[in-house]
Amino acid sequence: MATRLLWIVWPAFLAACVLELMVFALVDPLELQWSGHTLGWSRNAVYTLAFFAFWVVSMGACAMTTLLRKEPAEINRCPYPVTQRPPGCPGEGGALPS
Repeated sequence: MATRLLWIVWPAFLAACVLELMVFALVDPLELQWSGHTLGWSRNAVYTLAFFAFWVVSMGACAMTTLLRKEPAEINRCPYPVTQRPPGCPGEGGALPS
């Protein structure tokens, strides 16, 4: 589980860093507007919030990739221990039903 979490968080962190550099190389945070009004936030506040927003969106993309990478047997396995499996539970008898 920790490995999968690192598969999600680390690439997302790197992507957020790159996005932060690319966006704020072209955009001045003090000129940002919301509904026709300036935000009134400091540059550091905009940089920080934008970085975390980029990181969250990138984590969502990495999590989707990690989910899609799972093997069918890993997704369809029975969640119960072998001794407590109900009849027809996938993986009963060591093989998945076809």
